[in-house]
Amino acid sequence: MPRPPLPSTQSAVFAVEAMAARHGREVRASHDIGRDQTFAGLVGADGAGAGGGGALDAIPHEALLEIAGKPAITVRLFVHDEAVVTVEDIAFDVPRDSVPAFLDSVWSGLVHVRQRTFPPSCTLIVTVPGDAPYREAVTYHQLSPWLAGLMR
Repeated sequence: MPRPPLPSTQSAVFAVEAMAARHGREVRASHDIGRDQTFAGLVGADGAGAGGGGALDAIPHEALLEIAGKPAITVRLFVHDEAVVTVEDIAFDVPRDSVPAFLDSVWSGLVHVRQRTFPPSCTLIVTVPGDAPYREAVTYHQLSPWLAGLMR
C-alpha cells in the first residue's frame, strides 16, 4: 500500500505529531524558516532561484522534532524530501514520506539489534512494512540499555 505523500516540511511535521500522539508521545518542534547560509546559491538575493527562472521560490523550511520517551528519538526534516531520524544516537537517512511509518515501526517493536561474533559487530535494524529494512551500524559505546535489550 503506497504511503500518502508529504509534499512539505509542515505536512511531515503534522504526520509525525499525529503518529506520536497515537503512541502517547509528546513532540517538541523547532522550525527554521527562511533564507540563511544553508541555502546560499540556491536562492538569489531577489528571491529568484539559482536556475534564473525569475519566479519567486518557496521559502526554505526545515524542522527539528524531539520526541519524548524511550527510546530517545529526534527527526530532522530538510527541504528536499530528506529526513534524518536519530534513534538512541543512531542516525538513519529516511525519505520524508516514510518517516511516520518508520516511527510506527520503532514504537511497535519492529526493531532489533543483530550481534555478530565474527567479525564482532552490531547492527540496529528497523523493519518498515512495505520498505526494505533500515540498517545502521552500532558501536559498543553506543549501546544504551534500550538497545541492549533488543539484541538477538
